[in-house]
Amino acid sequence: MLPRIIFFLALIFIAILKSPPIALAVGLVFGLAFTHPFPKQTKSFSKILLQGCVVGLGFGMNLHDVLRAGRSGFVYTALGIAATMAIGIRLGRLLKVEATCALLISVGTAICGGSAIAAIGPVAGAKDEEMSVSLGTVFILNSVALLVFPAIGALAGLDQPQFGLWAALAIHDTSSVVGAAAKYGVVALAVGTTVKLARALWIVPLTIGTALVRRKAARIQWPWFILFFCLAAVANTYIAGGHDIFSWVTQLARIGLTVTLFLIGSGISKATLQKVGVRPLVQGVILWLIVGAGTLALIRMGWISL
Repeated sequence: MLPRIIFFLALIFIAILKSPPIALAVGLVFGLAFTHPFPKQTKSFSKILLQGCVVGLGFGMNLHDVLRAGRSGFVYTALGIAATMAIGIRLGRLLKVEATCALLISVGTAICGGSAIAAIGPVAGAKDEEMSVSLGTVFILNSVALLVFPAIGALAGLDQPQFGLWAALAIHDTSSVVGAAAKYGVVALAVGTTVKLARALWIVPLTIGTALVRRKAARIQWPWFILFFCLAAVANTYIAGGHDIFSWVTQLARIGLTVTLFLIGSGISKATLQKVGVRPLVQGVILWLIVGAGTLALIRMGWISL
């Protein structure tokens, strides 16, 4: 009974506070301190809520900005994804991580964390344990990124557009990108969300390619929420009379995102940490550090920009 009471009180608290980093931190504390009263329901609901919030944020985006972000970053996005995948798979072999698990961690780091793993996993024939280990690794690193990236960005002297770009390239999940960018500023939030979702479109060709290689096209889980995000951006761009309503929806989506981060954090338990194991986590950490440090250096030198 006590864990349920604390869970709902914490949920109300973070919904009122509207702080993504605090929401995730409270969720982590709860997950490590108590046995989760609603583990299955939370896992299912957080995925649906995250996708709904991403669509809601689309009502605050301009379609021209989304297309420009995708078009201007096409080349370095393609090169970055290819390089991350190659390095990640090589690291997996060196560390003797199971091949499918190494592939999923590499995909999650290269594109968009849990969403990419959820799409690629069934096509790659991943077992439930391999999915859990990959997702656990990504969620742990997401939690760290959400808490430390704003501080690192400030120390590195990044302005808001630069930070938004860096967060989109170096943080795994859309939820953590949005949370970290929102902490940094409104402009960082707009840039980070736009670039990350444009990057997430690469799930489609990569999933199709994996399906063709594995001959499992029937198992593809299409990220439909990205399409709905684009439609929301279309509505915000061309329906002038709906701006007041769209603004309200965007604010609601931000609150929902804060709740999502709490739910994700609360799902990381001691058992999850044990299941992740040392080798996959080491692979994920090394790959993440390479991507994070590399993109930060390139952004500061002006080699990567919008």
